[in-house]
Amino acid sequence: MSFTAEVKEELARVAPTCSHCEKATLAALVRIEGTLYVSGKGRYRMELATDSPAVARLAIKSLHEIYALKTSLTMRRSVLHKTPNYLIGVPTQPGLAEALRDMGVLAAEGGLCMGVADELVAKECCAAAYVRGAFLGSGFVSNPRGDFHFEISVESAELAGDIARILQRKGIKARVKQRRSSHMVYLKSGAAILEFLAFAGAHQSALHMEEARVVKSLRNDVNRQTNAELANQAKAVNASMDQIAAIRTVLASYGPEEIPPALRDYMRLRLAYPDVSLKELGSRANPPLSKSAVYHRVRRIESMAREAQARQTARQ
Repeated sequence: MSFTAEVKEELARVAPTCSHCEKATLAALVRIEGTLYVSGKGRYRMELATDSPAVARLAIKSLHEIYALKTSLTMRRSVLHKTPNYLIGVPTQPGLAEALRDMGVLAAEGGLCMGVADELVAKECCAAAYVRGAFLGSGFVSNPRGDFHFEISVESAELAGDIARILQRKGIKARVKQRRSSHMVYLKSGAAILEFLAFAGAHQSALHMEEARVVKSLRNDVNRQTNAELANQAKAVNASMDQIAAIRTVLASYGPEEIPPALRDYMRLRLAYPDVSLKELGSRANPPLSKSAVYHRVRRIESMAREAQARQTARQ
């Protein structure tokens, strides 16, 4: 089961806080997943499609208990993806038009409402219920073990803007952008997604995501540390090879009496321990040397090597 399906399963089981919360959730579901058909003045029928059995059960239960509407259920199976899809039919019947007005789908004066009716989300618990229904309708959240991605797709810019404002009212930074013929409410950060899950009531999913975030953060820290150590090791090896090349140039170009004893001691140490750092090399000297003292000898050897190469070039 995908993480999106897990979140929807949990959200579908959230108990309403007040007597209006269930209506707010149903209203969002109908607005996003419902298709309205008109067969004459005041005569409507509706279909609501979902691929989640938990969402289908919630929608049917709410339509029956809140508005006493008759429904039908058809399970279809996608030929391409082999996944079930549930089609809830609400036939033409007394009370349907009034229910659609009560859910903010139809305006009192006729026509469709494009945004979210203020009375549906007046209370904070109802606002949470509405965005819960919006996610149940068309929400997607990526697996928290990967990159963070969250979106709710809707058809109208007004509805997307209103959902984003509900989230922003709670301090959740939501943004809206158009994608082809639809509009998307999206969250960019893991922290914002966690806040949404907690606000909507998916506390177990939020905990699961937080655990995955911690694991991912630790893994990233370990990877960064490992990469840094490997880079430092590679840098140290390259520097050691350059130092050994300079030592060989000096030994081939200068007589023993031309090389100070301190430099000869450093040369013996570097040739004996080609893979250690300057700090470790200093600790092996007798008496021990500081890193800066060893580095001073390195610079002197490199300078002598450059002088020897310059004399050789001049002779040629």
